[in-house]
Amino acid sequence: MLHVDMDAFYASVEVREHPELAGLPVVVAGGSSPAGDRGVVLSATYQARAFGIRSAMPVAHARRLCPQAQFVPPNFARYAEVSRGVMALFREITPLVEPLSLDEAFLDVGGSVRRLGMSPAGIGEWIRGQVYDAHRVTCSVGVAPSKFVAKLASGLSKPDGLLVVPADGVLEFLHPLPLSALWGVGRRTAQALSRLGCATVADVANLPLPALRHAVGTASARHLHELANGRDDRRVVPDLPEKSVGAEQTFARDEADRAVLRRELLRLVERTTAGLRRRGLRGRTIALKLRHPDFTTISRSRTLADPTDSTPTVYAVAAELLDAHLPPGMLVRLLGVRVDQLSRGFAGEQLTLDGAGGGGISAHWSDAERAADAARSRFGSAAVRPATLLDSPGPASGRRAELSPESGNEIG
Repeated sequence: MLHVDMDAFYASVEVREHPELAGLPVVVAGGSSPAGDRGVVLSATYQARAFGIRSAMPVAHARRLCPQAQFVPPNFARYAEVSRGVMALFREITPLVEPLSLDEAFLDVGGSVRRLGMSPAGIGEWIRGQVYDAHRVTCSVGVAPSKFVAKLASGLSKPDGLLVVPADGVLEFLHPLPLSALWGVGRRTAQALSRLGCATVADVANLPLPALRHAVGTASARHLHELANGRDDRRVVPDLPEKSVGAEQTFARDEADRAVLRRELLRLVERTTAGLRRRGLRGRTIALKLRHPDFTTISRSRTLADPTDSTPTVYAVAAELLDAHLPPGMLVRLLGVRVDQLSRGFAGEQLTLDGAGGGGISAHWSDAERAADAARSRFGSAAVRPATLLDSPGPASGRRAELSPESGNEIG
């Protein structure tokens, strides 16, 4: 197994695009204008990380840690373009590629070793060189008998490194590591294990299973005991089905104006449904996300009878959820929309007498949406827009629609 993880991916792409930033602390800030303080850190160069800046950190905190850092907005289209190229390179090695996000993937190279005449470590080095030569960004590679150990190895080889853990060296590698190395050990689980005297992976491996069950529950105990003893039999699963498509926006200032909120909701829905159509997906569940100034966050959803990729359909449901769950005058810090329960291809739609179902007007509307998608792809996102958005310059902040099998957050 190989785990390949791009190094500070978003920030590295920005430095590649802007060579004048090379060697400087660079922070890619999403959800806010780089000039403001209301967004979060999506990625940071290692020069910025030296000041303590980390992904998901509020921009205001990052500015305090490193006032001289260069803050830049994300360019998701460019990151996706580089990611596609990198994943295509992986598939030249093996068809067994399991992307986890734009910037990392598992590869099963067991069947490629003989064909290529290379060791797994040699394949890892070849990948590192090819990624840099083709895209001018670096990656770190972990090589191990299992997914769990390979991912730990890539993390410990950062940045721009390779670490091989042979089958007979797994326990020697694992056991000195801290509890946090085990998948599934968060703050509460770590506290429970600490009360049993556990400080390292070896302590968990040597703990009697009944005591572990009593501390963390039956399911977690078995999971942690297996990992601590180096056992992880999960296979690389290529082309995992997408789980959701969504977009969200953090406002530059807390917003209560219902007309503004509905307009920005339409913008987010348009991005989301365009993402669905681009990949031939439809979804049944529409979810609305609201975050208030005190960071209280609510999510409300509604499930349709039939899957859809229609902007008007998704917007109608999202707007109803907004009106139903946001009291008049309440401030909103972040607004988001998401479509779940995805299916691929055309599944048919229920016809209705008023033409709101699958045939007639809605069929022509679907054609119009796809024509608009094609125009935006060729001429830019402003080429075709809903009339409601024509006088709007666009949000001062926000995130483009993202497709995610699990979680697309870039943290490597």
